[in-house]
Amino acid sequence: MRCFQIDVDDSLLFTGKTVIYFLCGQYLFSLKINPSFFFVHTRAFISFCFTNRSFMKTEHIGIAVSNLEEAVKHYEKLFNRPPYKREVIEDQKVETVFFKTGESKVELLGATSDDSVIAKFIRKKGPGIHHIAFEVDDLEKEMKRMQSEGFRLLSNKPLKGADNKIIVFLHPKDAEGVLVELCQSISD
Repeated sequence: MRCFQIDVDDSLLFTGKTVIYFLCGQYLFSLKINPSFFFVHTRAFISFCFTNRSFMKTEHIGIAVSNLEEAVKHYEKLFNRPPYKREVIEDQKVETVFFKTGESKVELLGATSDDSVIAKFIRKKGPGIHHIAFEVDDLEKEMKRMQSEGFRLLSNKPLKGADNKIIVFLHPKDAEGVLVELCQSISD
């Protein structure tokens, strides 16, 4: 269960509206209220609890780069900070570098071999956005749900990913040409 607390400012109560719209993460909510239920001199705190939520957040955007060291220098300037993690995933023949960007991340992907998926991607499409990753709370459950909805998975079981995650990719043809990664944090 995840709980979110939204702070509703007193000024909203004077709008005369009975519906408040607000964004919580990636969800848009509308809340019908009766302003007389709130005291004018206090702030109202509203908690929203979600159960059985699958997609928790946009975890990161993966960017395939031709020269990882040069890309790291550019993104250090862009974000005005160094990366927080660098990792090689041997079985995928990729080196990853992560930058935090608020609640999400940017993952730079550099090929460690000419026959890696990243090297093939760059030869075919050039450097650029490779995938978007969404964090889920139960990857195997989500994999079953995706298959039941007609999405094709690029592997039949979760793979070890970077940044302490297990991952699976959805076929881009099933997601309007976008390679989608589903990932779940694993404990150390």
